[in-house]
Amino acid sequence: MPFDDAFRDDLRALLRWRRDVRRFRRETLPDGALDRLLATACLAPSVGLSQPWRFVVVDDPGRRTALRNLFARCNAEAASGYTDERAERYAALKLAGLDDAPAQVAVFADRSTAVGHGLGRRTMPEMADFSVVTAIHTLWLAARAEGIGLGWVSILEPAAVAGILDVPSHWRFIGHLCIGFPERESDTPELERSDWEHRRPPAEAVIRR
Repeated sequence: MPFDDAFRDDLRALLRWRRDVRRFRRETLPDGALDRLLATACLAPSVGLSQPWRFVVVDDPGRRTALRNLFARCNAEAASGYTDERAERYAALKLAGLDDAPAQVAVFADRSTAVGHGLGRRTMPEMADFSVVTAIHTLWLAARAEGIGLGWVSILEPAAVAGILDVPSHWRFIGHLCIGFPERESDTPELERSDWEHRRPPAEAVIRR
């Protein structure tokens, strides 16, 4: 299927406007939107076509509360690692949308999946994890194309998350996603707007040998 310059420009704009959303409106997603986005995420590439992603949609209020409490504890521990001005900046950041996002999805990698017959994983079993990350990024872009935001919560203890959600012990936790309509849209990362960090120019990330 051919793609023209207009499509490529739109794709670059989509990538530029795909931001980690931390502040959500509480309105629910349209009927079927989450299922549609997760189905699109499953179009992502995976090592040996193993499709190791496991999406756990968290609707139960009790489990959500447990995850929120876990985040509060982990976030407090993370905050203790900063001092002085950086500690003040950290305290001012909103690092999760767990209170407001209408949809929450925990994402795991199943390294033991028999799908794909182990192709490409013998020397690098972590390729299953990387495949799940590509699925999350695919979901991120698909959501942004519909005006829906996604925030990736990483300040959580993997084992505790697995216990709260009662998933198989061999599943590897990759991230907890908050999904919903953003309070505001921006093509600049919130952490950059907050002067926490700034994006490096692409040239600094490219090494030639």
